[in-house]
Amino acid sequence: MTPALETRGLVKRFGGLTATDDVTFRLEPGARHALIGPNGAGKTTFINLLTGVLAPTSGQILLEGEDVTRLRPELRVQRGLARTFQINQLFAAMTPLETIGLAVSERMGGGRDWWRVIGSKREILDEIVEIADRFRLTDVLGERTANLAYGKQRLLEIAVAFACKPRVLLLDEPAAGVPEAERHELLATVAALPREVSVLLIEHDMDLVFSFAERISVLVNGALFTEGTVEEVSTDPRVRAVYLGESVDE
Repeated sequence: MTPALETRGLVKRFGGLTATDDVTFRLEPGARHALIGPNGAGKTTFINLLTGVLAPTSGQILLEGEDVTRLRPELRVQRGLARTFQINQLFAAMTPLETIGLAVSERMGGGRDWWRVIGSKREILDEIVEIADRFRLTDVLGERTANLAYGKQRLLEIAVAFACKPRVLLLDEPAAGVPEAERHELLATVAALPREVSVLLIEHDMDLVFSFAERISVLVNGALFTEGTVEEVSTDPRVRAVYLGESVDE
């Protein structure tokens, strides 16, 4: 089966520093996959390569078998690759209704007249309502984004990415800064997305990773250190050594 997303020998160098070191990686269709690693492992650099924010020094990136290595970020979005960021990119003065509506309208070609299109096309309104309900935003649709609880803001950012109709969704630490009580709700919402959407999660909170992921890849010093099921990775003494500084018996 063709991977939803794949890298082959991906390398990124900044001068003499190798930030991504010959990474060959597969995200399977319908995956709930986590990418973990200690601080400075190169996780965000890897995501920036996947989405076209950075150009690789060498190697390939394939989206559903198509080479997208040199495509601009917006063209990757059009082909079904969407992401969120560690720090949300939302418009504070807009409401969730307007924000989701803008994303849906833009995808449908509404362009700069998005506000008119929202009001004149029933299918856009229906989609806004469906997305808001899926991401538990129905009760705050009319509130300014700046006034939303932070957990709701993070859900809104994921909702905007979902409104792009991605087949691959990359989530860069979506629970960062979210209160403990709201974190599991956020990840449960993502886990419940249709299986047509393959999800790659970058996250530091191991409890969240283990509750969400079906497969985990570990990145260390820019290189793929190990990969496996939750059980395999969580019990691997080498992973514990990387995270906790524990010694590994020979």
